[in-house]
Amino acid sequence: MTWWQTLLGTLGGLLLLWLLLVALLWWAARKQPDGTTLRDALRLVPDVVRLVRRLVADPTVPRGVRIWLAVLLVYLLSPIDLIPDFIPVLGYADDAIIVAVVLRFATKHAGLAALDKHWPGTPQGLRALRTLAGLGNGPV
Repeated sequence: MTWWQTLLGTLGGLLLLWLLLVALLWWAARKQPDGTTLRDALRLVPDVVRLVRRLVADPTVPRGVRIWLAVLLVYLLSPIDLIPDFIPVLGYADDAIIVAVVLRFATKHAGLAALDKHWPGTPQGLRALRTLAGLGNGPV
């Protein structure tokens, strides 16, 4: 096997994995009951960035959680995405899904109280974030 066959095989595998990810994100976006949830998620981005920054700076949050949150913060602030934002629905859905997964992880390990304590937005925004992340809508 030559080097270019190895390279083509590797690139083909990466392309296949990327297409699988796009299909999964498309499927997850279609499962949403209406289009407002994605729109709500986009409105929450500035507050989510501030929330993640505050959680990363909080020494009471476990170190592993802070590392994952720092990676999320870099991802959110980076112009490079898994799926470019100019692709309708999926471009922003990947960001929303990644935020939801990381916030679920962070909440599981740091507690819902840490999320509530550091939330910089409105109570309605916090309820929307909890809903999007599948964290439940307890008292805010």
